[in-house]
Amino acid sequence: MWIILAFVLAAAGPGGSRGCQLPHDWRPQTEACRAELAQIIVYAKVLALHKESYSVYNYLPWQYDTDLFFSAEIELLCDQAWGSMLEVPAGSRFNVTGLGYFPCFSYSVTQNNNYYFFLRMDENYNIVPHGVNFQDPIFPDTAEMHRTFASLFQFSNCTAGTQVHSYTPEWEAQEDSRLLCSAVQKALFEEEERVRTLSQQVRSLEKANDHLREKVKNMKRQLRQAQRETTKEQQTLNLKQLYEPKTSQTNPDQDTNQDRKNTPLKKVLSKRLKK
Repeated sequence: MWIILAFVLAAAGPGGSRGCQLPHDWRPQTEACRAELAQIIVYAKVLALHKESYSVYNYLPWQYDTDLFFSAEIELLCDQAWGSMLEVPAGSRFNVTGLGYFPCFSYSVTQNNNYYFFLRMDENYNIVPHGVNFQDPIFPDTAEMHRTFASLFQFSNCTAGTQVHSYTPEWEAQEDSRLLCSAVQKALFEEEERVRTLSQQVRSLEKANDHLREKVKNMKRQLRQAQRETTKEQQTLNLKQLYEPKTSQTNPDQDTNQDRKNTPLKKVLSKRLKK
């Protein structure tokens, strides 16, 4: 948990935004699950601590404060755990470097205490902690940790007075029937990624649907406006058609009446002239 807390604190600090944030798809894993991915697993006692100067692992601004960096000389209390890449028998001694306080995490141990270590070998053949899944690679000597790692040391030879496991016949059946945690975790990550992809597609479709809905709304508004304008023009045209026939019919009537008025007057005048 300390390594995760260190990531959070470093990310919240002034310069923590540069590389101290966990991946977006990060999920915590159990110790048993991470043990399947660790290169080397040992149960050892810390014999001594040695201060370290600046190295590839010590790159803090206060890198010359050697009190912050150290290596640990350890002695294996049992053979390496089953499945480890490095064969180291019980009683072997070597140094674990890369311990101390770093920008995004911290690895620390106490002299004369026992620990379970997840380790790996770097390109320079140094043995360093293996922080699988960005989580703690060092575990205290407790009954809970003994139960967690017991099956990994069931075939290991241990030094006198060291007993970290008790073999039970059920282990073989459990090992044959259990699913690899890493495989299950991979399947879960793939399923989460598939769900995330589908969610993104749904959001894209919803956005496109909203765009189409807005477009249809605008088209309906334009259609209503066009219909109003067409109705107004039709009413104006109808009024014009009603007005023009009345005007054309009125003028001939007026001319006929005038002719009728003129005709009797002419007849009267002609009669008077004859007399």
